[in-house]
Amino acid sequence: MTRAPADPPRRALSLSFVMIPASIARSSILAVALLAAAASCASHPATRDSGSIAATSGGSSASRVDIAAGAMLDSSERRHLGALRQLTFGGENAEAYWSRDGHSITFQSTRNGRSCDQQFVMRADGSDVRRVSIGRGKTTCGFFFDGDRRLLFASTHAVDTACPPRPDPSRGYVWGLDPFDLYTARADGGELRRLTSNGVYTAEAVVSPDGRRVVFTSLVDGDLEIYTMNIDGSGIRRLTTTPGYDGGPWWSPDGTRIVYRAHHPADSTELSAYRGLLAQRMIRPNRMEIWLMNADGTDQRQVTRLGGANFGPSWTPDGRRVIFSSNHRNPRSRNFDLYVVKLDGSGLDQLTFDGEFDGFPMFSPDGTRLLWASNRGARVQGETNLFVAEWRQ
Repeated sequence: MTRAPADPPRRALSLSFVMIPASIARSSILAVALLAAAASCASHPATRDSGSIAATSGGSSASRVDIAAGAMLDSSERRHLGALRQLTFGGENAEAYWSRDGHSITFQSTRNGRSCDQQFVMRADGSDVRRVSIGRGKTTCGFFFDGDRRLLFASTHAVDTACPPRPDPSRGYVWGLDPFDLYTARADGGELRRLTSNGVYTAEAVVSPDGRRVVFTSLVDGDLEIYTMNIDGSGIRRLTTTPGYDGGPWWSPDGTRIVYRAHHPADSTELSAYRGLLAQRMIRPNRMEIWLMNADGTDQRQVTRLGGANFGPSWTPDGRRVIFSSNHRNPRSRNFDLYVVKLDGSGLDQLTFDGEFDGFPMFSPDGTRLLWASNRGARVQGETNLFVAEWRQ
């Protein structure tokens, strides 16, 4: 999801944001997502996006972009980050994830005046932007697989071709649990295939390192739980059972563990309030911590105890630490920063220090670059762009 200051992006809880507390969905701020018609949709050739990328690979335009973006790194950020480059310019762009060869990126965007997200791919330098989704409904959480020949993402178009309605602002800061289901398509947009037919929030999907399994979040059993399935949609297995929100799962580099975000209500009053919102297809994502479990769902344990909203976790390339976004320093603010932490919760290290939103981080396959979404340098409130930087240990 992507919303900025007053409404930061979300990783699939590709939910709709209404006011920022101080969440996440990968779809949040905070922020990941997956969709009832029997037959698969007709294939749709990708549509080339026009006029929204200011720089292509090489040339003076790219150089100007690099220099301007480089000035946007705080001095404290240069300890771990260098050679910052802005990839998108305007609109809401988020949930950007690398192809396995590191040459391409998929992301969701409201570019060109769209009122809700569609799925796009582009080269790693921000050039050659193409729409992959069909242009109807709302999409979230794209991920490459099958040797980068196909994409997995979530869409609502089977339920309604229009954008889902946003939650009532009078409810405060909530996410709408839109009726996503999971689809795959060729990287050029062709051969759209439906994997799930739940008709309720099913999203935040990530493909395992070996390309055989998918981990995702779904409301199909009445609560937000984490599941795995085979890449063809068969063999579904539920991993979490504790009442409350479990979501945003991500495989470890070796495929043996899954990191995720969770909040389990502490008492009957809180649980009743959570279930009341859930019945209205909403969630209030102002409290979440980072959790870890084995790939089969065993050994579930809490990693962080920071307070506030901690979301969008993924892994450092060596699998020894988790990178995530958090507003724990000021839980009622819109200022989310990126952090890394060891798997036992020790060694918390802050990576970004910008006063606005930074989230949805993912390291490049070779571990040399970090990709994320940010409100830094926004020309208008709500603008969220994608950035990539050199990673310094």
